[in-house]
Amino acid sequence: MTETAIPDRMAHKEKFYGRTRGRNMSEQDNRLLDTVLPQFSIPKSGDDYLNTDTPLIPSEVFQNNAPTWMEIGFGGGEHLAKQALANPNINMIGCEPFTKGVSKLLTQIEHDSIANIRIWEHDARPLLDRMPDNSIDRMFLLFNDPWPKKRHHFRRFIPNNLDRMARVMKSGAQLRLAHDHMEYLEWMLYHTLHHSAFQWTAQTADDWRIRPTDSFPTRYEEKGLRQGNKSLYLTFIRV
Repeated sequence: MTETAIPDRMAHKEKFYGRTRGRNMSEQDNRLLDTVLPQFSIPKSGDDYLNTDTPLIPSEVFQNNAPTWMEIGFGGGEHLAKQALANPNINMIGCEPFTKGVSKLLTQIEHDSIANIRIWEHDARPLLDRMPDNSIDRMFLLFNDPWPKKRHHFRRFIPNNLDRMARVMKSGAQLRLAHDHMEYLEWMLYHTLHHSAFQWTAQTADDWRIRPTDSFPTRYEEKGLRQGNKSLYLTFIRV
C-alpha cells in the first residue's frame, strides 16, 4: 500500500448503500452468481473484503497494461456493459454490492461474451484503498443513492470519498457524475468544485445538460426520463 492510502477498517464502518440482497432472486440469478461471477470477480484480500493489506494492481488483475476505467455503483450494469462493448481495449472495473444488480450485469456479460469487465461485489471503499496511486484513467459515479434525508447525508459518497477517488485517478483522468436529484447534484457539484484535485470542464450549459456522446443511459436514468425528471451530467478532470 502507498502511504496515502486509507487502510483503516473503521473508515469503512458507515455504509454508502442500502440492502445488498435482492428480494426476488431467481434460479438463473443464483446460477450466475455461483458459476459466472467467480470468473469475473476481483479477489478479496484474504477472507475479508474489508481487508486492505493486499495491493490490487489493475494490470495484474487484467493481465495487460490497457487503460482502466471504474464505475462505482453500476446498478444493473447497463452503462458498464455498453462501455465495455464500445471500448474492448479498455479494462472496466465495476463496483456494486447489490446482488440483483450484479446478476443483471452477469446476464449481459454472458449474453454478449464480454471479456474486459471485472466485478467488485462489495463496498467500493476497501477496493479503492487497495489500489495504487494513479491507476485509474476514468471514473464514473452515475445516479448513486442521493440519501435525500438530512440525517442520512453522512452516507453520501461525495464528498466523503473524493480524497480516495483523487488518489487513485491519474492526472488528466475524467470523473463523470450524473443525477436527476437536483439537490444532490448541486451538492456534488459544490463539493467537487471545492476539492483541489478536480476541475469542472463545462464551458456552456449544454455541457451539463446533454449526456456525453460517448456515454450510455442507465436504467434508472431512463425510468426518470419517462417520469419527466431532468438529468444533468458533470465532468471533472483530475488536476
